[in-house]
Amino acid sequence: MSESRLPEREDGTVVFGVPLPKDLRALKDLAPLIIKHHYEIDYIHSYAQDSPFFAGLANNRLLGTRCDSCNYTYATPRAHCMECGRECTWVELPQEGQIHTFTVCHYGSEEFLKETPFILALIGFPGVDTLFLTRVVGLDPQASSLDWIGMRVKAKFRRLSELRPTDVYFVPTGA
Repeated sequence: MSESRLPEREDGTVVFGVPLPKDLRALKDLAPLIIKHHYEIDYIHSYAQDSPFFAGLANNRLLGTRCDSCNYTYATPRAHCMECGRECTWVELPQEGQIHTFTVCHYGSEEFLKETPFILALIGFPGVDTLFLTRVVGLDPQASSLDWIGMRVKAKFRRLSELRPTDVYFVPTGA
């Protein structure tokens, strides 16, 4: 039987002198190993039943869904009603609403890292039964105030759509 062995790699992370104590009980005191590794991948993703929502964003329109049976309206679209289970239809939502609640995010994913701190809010619309989670731009996150609750805001859309939820954001109606 021949020896089985994987070939050695000539790329990737190469490390030298990684500490390992002779007494393994000391491992609890080992500082975390930190490496920088570039990672890139082309990922093919389908928005499937949510495709109309993103098509709406690309055309400066905010779309939700409504149950034709019980008239429940969703700001975040659903294919089927959570109240009665029937299929929902697409409807255009108002582009103006009010801040229902908010938080100031001091940390964020890579998408928002350069924008921290930023304001994330739930927006309520007249005639819509659920809230819409989005960013609010044009308010100072360092001076957040409960006075923002109930503030009227309006939708703004990125000029160049990326077909992402971040293609829409809200600003105070006076901005």
